[in-house]
Order: sequence, then C-alpha cells, then structure tokens
Amino acid sequence: MYQFLAIIRLPDGTPLKDETGRITSHLSGLLYRTTNLIEKGIRTIYVFDGKPPSLKEAEIKRRMKVKEEAVKKYEEALAKGDLEEARVYAQMTSHLKDYMTEDSKRLLDLMGVPWVQAPSEGEAQAAYLVRRGDAHYCASQDFDSLLFGAPRLVRNVTISGKRKLPRKRSYIEVFPEVVELDRVLRELNISREQLIDIGILVGTDFNPEGVKGIGPKTALKLIKEYGRIEKIPSSKLPELKFDPEPIRRIFLNPKVTDDYEIEWGKPDLEGIVKFLCKERNFSKDRVEKAVKRMYEGYKKLERKTLDSFF
Repeated sequence: MYQFLAIIRLPDGTPLKDETGRITSHLSGLLYRTTNLIEKGIRTIYVFDGKPPSLKEAEIKRRMKVKEEAVKKYEEALAKGDLEEARVYAQMTSHLKDYMTEDSKRLLDLMGVPWVQAPSEGEAQAAYLVRRGDAHYCASQDFDSLLFGAPRLVRNVTISGKRKLPRKRSYIEVFPEVVELDRVLRELNISREQLIDIGILVGTDFNPEGVKGIGPKTALKLIKEYGRIEKIPSSKLPELKFDPEPIRRIFLNPKVTDDYEIEWGKPDLEGIVKFLCKERNFSKDRVEKAVKRMYEGYKKLERKTLDSFF
C-alpha cells in the first residue's frame, strides 16, 4: 500500500483522489496489480500489519522524521515550479490512514481475494502462512521474512519486469528471485538463530543502526566463529547499545494468529463498479476491463486445478 501511495501520483506529485478528497492511489494499485497477477495464474493472499512491537518505535520515529523533511522540500520545490523535484519528494511523504486500510480490505473482498489481519508484524504473519502450508511463498522485498522463518521468499514480484529506483524517475530491470531458507542456512553453515544474530548485528527494524562498523561479511564471520552475539569478545565487537535477546524473541516467537480462512471467490463486478466508480470516481470502462481479465484469470486457475487430477 505504501508503494502504491508513493508511485501512483500525478505529475506534480499529488496522489490520486476522489471528488471528496479521499486518496485512491492505493486502490488503483491494488486493483490493477492483483488483476495482473491473477491473469498470470497467481493466487494472492494479502497480509495487513497490526500493532508494531515497542522495539520498532525508534525506526517508526526515524521514518516520520524523513517524511516531515520531505514535506518541506516538496513544498519548496512546488513553490519554485520544479515539478520533477516535487514529485521525487512527494513520493517520500506517504501516510497510511485508517480509511485506506478499510477501503483496501473492502476491495479485496469484492475481488474474491483473501486477506489476513496480523496481530503485529505482517512479515511474521506471512511467514507463518507459508510455514503452515497455506501459501507457497512469502512475497516481499524485505529479507526479514527469512528471519521470521519463511521457508521460501520471492522478491521482485512485478509484471513489468522493472522496478523504480528510490527518489528517481528511472527504472531498473529486475527478475523474480526465490530465496529458500534451508538452502541459505545450509550453504552458510549456520542456524536460523545465527542468521537472526547476523541480522541484529547489521541492523533490523528493531535496532535500525545495528553495530557501527559491522557489515554482512564481518557479521557472518563473527557469528560463525563465536556462535552468538554474547560470545563475541569485546576486542572484536564494540559495546552494544541494546540487548539482542528481546530482538531475537520477536523473530523466533512473533505474535501471529491462526484465526483466518483462506478462500478465493469470484469477483463481484457489480459491487466493484459501485464501490470504485460510483463512490471513488474510477473510470467504469477501465474497471470493467480489469474485472473481465480477473474472470479470465480465475477460469485458467480452475482449469489448471481440474487438469492436475488427470
């Protein structure tokens, strides 16, 4: 949703809005990206973040500060008529409001796409779904999915084969990348607990700065040699400004729920048109075309499932 809010904007950086002023960029992204994935034969399950752990407070404050600074620079760029620069800073100002989450869930229901409300970190809940066998892959750009125990992570899920560079209007070519946790651990000859310790040394959302001077290669070397952070001698590691154990517990025992149902339904054309076109001012023609593509995608999935029995 943040990605859609950042990218789907007008030339001056203003997000898409309906006639009442409510932002709709997230709905546009959700509709068309989900349609593209379904058309390719991919069933999606969306996971919504819940209440973040208290240890994430520092990272949340850091992000808020970045947004506040970006708002000032956006306004300055607009004042001097530099739309190119204004758009760059506008993409950094996105805020997720409650109605956006509720609108997104409503649209997914109308599209027949399942979603799960996580009690805390969405990455942890998504990893849990994959561990239980309710999904095949955890789709994310964030490697935290592996620390949360996702057996398989897929990155660069995009139909276009391109990804926009941060703060620029240029794109790079990308390819889907599958990362298998067991293979990573086997090839590095470490345990998942040790992978978490490497993440802690480099920095996570729960200790953003990590340990000064420690990069991925050094962190791997230290953990392989000493086993865990607490056993690394002080001569090799600066004094920690945080306790690693609570961070470990977040990754090893995250708050997740099994109170969910994963079931795909057929899209409700009338309901989608009423919501997006009549209530949120979307183009009826474009929405109907998207829903038609969705129907065709679901038909392919149904035939594929039937064919697998023979």
